[in-house]
Amino acid sequence: MDRGTLTTEFIRSLQDAVPADVVLTDQETLAKYGHDETEDLHFPPQVVVRPRTTGEVAAVVKLCARHGVPVTPIGARTGLSGGALSVKGGVGLALDRMNTIVDIDELNLQVTVEPGVITQVLQEAVAAKGLYYPPDPGSRGSCTIGGNLAENAGGPRAVKYGVTRDFVLNLEVVLPDGEVVWTGANTLKNATGYDLTRLIVGSEGTLGIITRAVLRLVPLPKETRLMLVPFRDERKACEAVAAVFRAGITPSALEFMERDAIDWTLRYVQGVSVSIADDTKAHLLVEVDGNHADVLMRDCETILGVMEQHDCQEVLFAETAAEKEGLWKLRRRVGEAVKSNSVYKEEDTVVPRHALPDLLAKVKEVGARYGFKSVCYGHAGDGNLHVNIIKGDLADTVWQHDLPKAIREIFTYTVSLGGTLSGEHGIGLVQRPYMDIAFNPVQLDLMRRIKNSFDPQGIMNPGKVLP
Repeated sequence: MDRGTLTTEFIRSLQDAVPADVVLTDQETLAKYGHDETEDLHFPPQVVVRPRTTGEVAAVVKLCARHGVPVTPIGARTGLSGGALSVKGGVGLALDRMNTIVDIDELNLQVTVEPGVITQVLQEAVAAKGLYYPPDPGSRGSCTIGGNLAENAGGPRAVKYGVTRDFVLNLEVVLPDGEVVWTGANTLKNATGYDLTRLIVGSEGTLGIITRAVLRLVPLPKETRLMLVPFRDERKACEAVAAVFRAGITPSALEFMERDAIDWTLRYVQGVSVSIADDTKAHLLVEVDGNHADVLMRDCETILGVMEQHDCQEVLFAETAAEKEGLWKLRRRVGEAVKSNSVYKEEDTVVPRHALPDLLAKVKEVGARYGFKSVCYGHAGDGNLHVNIIKGDLADTVWQHDLPKAIREIFTYTVSLGGTLSGEHGIGLVQRPYMDIAFNPVQLDLMRRIKNSFDPQGIMNPGKVLP
C-alpha cells in the first residue's frame, strides 16, 4: 500500500458521510497532524477528519474500507515511536474533539471516557471526588487517554500501580470494516472468552479505533513523601533500585536520572533550583504514598538505609508541595530538555530491574565505540531505561547508516538480559526493523495472522509495528 492520490469523489463522499466541517484538507492542518514527538519525522495525511461521535468514526472507517484507503488514528501527537504518523497517506482520523468524561461512577470506582480526554484532566476530575487514576505518562498534561491506550502507556507510578492495561475494564472499538463492538464487561473479573480488551490495548491503532473506555479507579492516597538521592557512581544508583524492593518497600515511583539529564533540565526549566555536587553522577527520585504518615516515615527510613549502603550522597527531602512539584517538574521535562539541545533518537529499553546496571553500562560502551553521546533516565523501579542518543555533531551518514547497527547491539543485549524493545512507548514506525530481535518467525507470523483477521485489507494504521 502506497501514498496514492485521493480522488475528489472520495473527499466528497467523506463530506457526505460526516458533517463537512470535520473534513479538512488545508495544508496547515495536514502539516499539523503529520508529526508527533518522534525525532524530526513528518508524514502528513492527505485529509484530516476530526469526528465528534462514534457514529462519525464508524462512517469514515466504512468508507475507507470500501475504497481501500489507509486510516491512521491520531491523538495528541505526543508519541515517541511514530505510531500516529500517516506513513501511507490516506485519512488522518484525529480524535481530539472526542474529549468528554462521560461518567464518573463513584460507587463502583470506574470512569467512562472518550479517547481525546487529556490524562491530567481525567486525573484531576477524579481526584476532586477522592479517587485516583494512577497511569501517569511524562506528557500527562498534553497526552490523551486514547494514545495511552494505544501504546499501553506507563509512567512513574507504574512501579506500584501498573500500566494503562491494568486499569482498563471495557472498550468501545470501531473495527477496520466500520463495525462497532464492546470488547469486555464493566466488571473487575471476566473469564468469558478471549480477552479482546487486553489485545486492543497496546495494539497501536492497528486493529481498530478506540472510541470509549471504561477505566478502573482506586482511592486517592492521602499522603506522599518524596526524596532526591544523589550518587557518585551511576552503577551504584542502579544497584540500589533492586535493593529497595528486596528490603520490602514498593515505592509509588522510583526514577533514575544521570547527571546530564538533570543538568540539561535545570538549564531548560525555569524556577527550579537544585544544588548538585561536582562529583555527582546520577540521581534517584523516590516517592512513597499511602494514608498514614507514620508508615510512610518508616518506609523512608528503610529506603534511606538502603541508599546509604550503596554510597549515596546527601539526600534531599521535599518538605512542601512546591518542592515536590519542582522535583517532579525536573523529571517530567527531561525529554523536552534533551530535544531542545539536539535531534535525538529515544530508545525505550526495559529489563528485569536487577539487570539495569548492566544495561546502562552496555549503552555507554556501545556509545563509546560508535562515537555517540547518550543521556539516560527512566523508570528504574520497572527496569525501564530511556536511552536518548544525541545526534549533536554526528555526520548524517553515521546517523543514518551506522547508528541502526549500534541500536541493534543495544536491543540484542537488552533481550539477552530477559528484557525487550519497549516498555511504554510502543514499536510504531521507528522500532519495526528490530522486531526480529524480540520475536522469532513463528511469533511474528502469529501476530500477522491476528492483524489479518481484524484487518484483511491492511488499511488500519499501516506501516506500523510488524516488519
